[in-house]
Amino acid sequence: MPLKAVILIGGPQKGTRFRPLSFEVPKPLFPVAGVPMVQHHIEACAKVPGMKEILLMGFYQPHEALSRFLVSAQQEFKIPIRYLQEYAALGTGGGIYHFRDQILSGGAEAFFVLNADVCSEFPLQEMLEFWQQHGDMHSFVILGTTANRTQALNYGCIVANADTQEVQHYVEKPSTFVSEIINCGIYLFTPAIFQHIGEVFQRNQQELALCPYLGEESSNGWQRAEVIRLEQDVFTALAGSGKLYVYKTDGFWSQIKSAGSAIYASRLYLNQYSKSHPERLAQNKPGGPVIRGNVYIHPTASIDNTAVLGPNVSIGEGVTVGAGVRVRESIVLHGASLHDHTCVLNTIVGWDSTIGRWARVEGTPSDPNPNDPYAKIDSETLFRDGRLTPSITILGCSVTIPAEVVILNSIVLPHKELSRSYKNQIIL
Repeated sequence: MPLKAVILIGGPQKGTRFRPLSFEVPKPLFPVAGVPMVQHHIEACAKVPGMKEILLMGFYQPHEALSRFLVSAQQEFKIPIRYLQEYAALGTGGGIYHFRDQILSGGAEAFFVLNADVCSEFPLQEMLEFWQQHGDMHSFVILGTTANRTQALNYGCIVANADTQEVQHYVEKPSTFVSEIINCGIYLFTPAIFQHIGEVFQRNQQELALCPYLGEESSNGWQRAEVIRLEQDVFTALAGSGKLYVYKTDGFWSQIKSAGSAIYASRLYLNQYSKSHPERLAQNKPGGPVIRGNVYIHPTASIDNTAVLGPNVSIGEGVTVGAGVRVRESIVLHGASLHDHTCVLNTIVGWDSTIGRWARVEGTPSDPNPNDPYAKIDSETLFRDGRLTPSITILGCSVTIPAEVVILNSIVLPHKELSRSYKNQIIL
């Protein structure tokens, strides 16, 4: 059965909560567990039998890093991968509607749509089998998972028939409790979805024709009619019509909205590597550094044999780690240098940054409640009650931390050379 996959990667106006890391690289290319975030999606799609093409869709300008990534991913996964650039942010439904001819070319009978900012086991094959058992060419599947009652309000909530799993009611970010089953941002559609999105498009056009001066007058009406949100505009209308089903997964799932959630996502993927990619996990070897738990080390990194790394650490390309260094629950990006006896905990160390000897760089983890199996990560606001919320520490690219200082719960913007200790600050 010919299939395609569409990965929605957003654009530079999105991913603002991911700053300062998204200044250097588009958020979908940020490395999580050693490979770009969106590579995990591509890997999962490429494994599905019958997958003919993978389309990345967003409104990033053609970007050297993105082009390089697409070329290497095509070679690695032996499948055509293309980037389709929207002329503006068209929403989750507007983009796929705008490029519907590209998606349907080659006779795809069904296609997956995945949001790039989620990390998951991606049970795509299971979704396909579920659709073949329950649905027909006019029905669609949403991947759902269970959240706790309070956190469910931050997501799209799905009320489904317990026997048939048909979606009866869908509400995006409700103000009161609706359901514990939430939308994972991973869908299986057939070409019939475009009829439903087309109806929304026509309705938008009619509304704009009636009241042409709604919204910003600067942007043209055609563009505003094309902005369509799958969740609010399409799913809400489809619920209860017998055409929308939910496939519930028990596998891991998390959003990657803030930089703090990247460390948590990295942990989930590193755990999965023991089954899916054991070759990516570092092992304890005589004369090598001490590895505790799951650690990814790029082959080009130089690690002193007295360093202790892990659990949940990923070390990027060309990183230098000196003697007696301790790294835990952190991501160290390419070209960074950790001098002797530094201690790095719950931190993202930016590209080409340097941490001086005996310095301590530490953040506060923003993990979900470990005692609640359905807890999700909270995308915390940066400030609460006028103060910076304690979170992981982030060093932007080319930051220099001097010897023997402590940096705690701070965000350091790129190209800063610090001269003293800081805590609970954004260093501009």
